[in-house]
Amino acid sequence: MKLRAPVLAAGLCAAGLTLAACSAVDTGTGSSGGSDDSSGSSAASSEIPRPDSCDDDTPYVAVALPNLTNPYYVAMKQGFEDAGEANGFDVEVQIADDDDANQLAQVQAMLQKQPCALALNAVKSEPGAAIVKAANDAGVPVFTVNVGIDPDALESQGASIVQYLGADNVAGGQQTAEQVLADLGADAELTIGFVTEPDETPTQMRDQGFEDEIASNPNAEVVARVDGNVKPDDSLRATTEMLSGNPGINVIFASTGPAAYGALQALSAGSDVKVYGFCAAEVTLTEQYPACVAQEPNVYGTEVVEQIRAWADGATPEPEILKPLKLFTVGETPGPGEVG
Repeated sequence: MKLRAPVLAAGLCAAGLTLAACSAVDTGTGSSGGSDDSSGSSAASSEIPRPDSCDDDTPYVAVALPNLTNPYYVAMKQGFEDAGEANGFDVEVQIADDDDANQLAQVQAMLQKQPCALALNAVKSEPGAAIVKAANDAGVPVFTVNVGIDPDALESQGASIVQYLGADNVAGGQQTAEQVLADLGADAELTIGFVTEPDETPTQMRDQGFEDEIASNPNAEVVARVDGNVKPDDSLRATTEMLSGNPGINVIFASTGPAAYGALQALSAGSDVKVYGFCAAEVTLTEQYPACVAQEPNVYGTEVVEQIRAWADGATPEPEILKPLKLFTVGETPGPGEVG
């Protein structure tokens, strides 16, 4: 339950506290260390640096994404590029190929071009703090999307972000658990394995949301957690090993789309194990894969650009914007861009 406190804090902010007051509190996107503060410190509006380049005819905006092997980021990249053109920005998107050091180097190179803002989807939450620090030192505001930055790492760096925008990950985990209980019964015997990613704040929050909700069933037990590394092949291998060591598992919670896809590949056609979680791209829901929740990364990219435009034009950014997830059930297929 400790991850829900930030949501309350954000709600209090919305109820009328000043942004300056809210900026010092958690923004609710989780932390690798399990802290209540997840996306780390948010800069108060009066403290947000505004580079002179924001007044250029076509301001330059730097965007750093982890990879393009995951359809999630293909959709997000398109959202950034389309919205950049629509909002009068020159958007450059750099892809780190899931390498923290590479992402830092890419951002440092983009900072040399004096961007109006940096939009950051960090490869990992803790190393991402060094990227935020580099942008802070260059006087460039940081808008994070999808992956929060570890708050302890941010604090140690003395760094801050302007805003986090992304899925309501706790709610996504809760939605999934609610569907498990609806499908299998509120007191069903559930032996659960997680295929997750321990080094990213969103998956930590999804796991926590699921675990908190499934705990209402006294007969539910989480017996294993494996690292799918947000990659189908790694998730296939991890799921196979998990099931081998825990043959009693009858429910898998997959906290990313690639994890869901890999977990499904690990099951035989006649397996009684059911996979729930965040949606694999454009995979139809079946009796073996009864429900999933989906994000809309194209929308996230679009809205981050719109937030940067509004801020550059004088608006005060909210420290956190959480987006609801869409639930899909048996017989339905998430559309293009609706992925976990």
